[in-house]
Amino acid sequence: QVQLVESGGGLVQAGGSLRISCAASGLTFSSYAMGWFRQAPGKEREFVAIISRSGGNTYYADSVKGRFTISRDNAKNTVDLQMNSLKLEDTAVYYCAARLGVTRYLDSEYAYWGQGTQVTVSS
Repeated sequence: QVQLVESGGGLVQAGGSLRISCAASGLTFSSYAMGWFRQAPGKEREFVAIISRSGGNTYYADSVKGRFTISRDNAKNTVDLQMNSLKLEDTAVYYCAARLGVTRYLDSEYAYWGQGTQVTVSS
């Protein structure tokens, strides 16, 4: 079965950096667009970044543009999110998601989800 396992979350000070990763198994990884979404306490889950099947196209939420970078390695079946200049408002559980075919912004378009990894930014 398809499994997405996130890792790398933790506690970081504002202005710092963190890299989170997602390892995928049970699917033909290169056939799936991948996305990172997040959910803060009391808020709805939101789109953060998505990457096309080849990795050639990436899209970011305005709130993270210029600070976050999504990348993938189709040989290793992994997708990463490099987060720089972290802000307090970046605190959330970050989820990795997979969608067969092209990229989409809506989380409802993604069939497979990881369990999430907590990112906490402190002042």
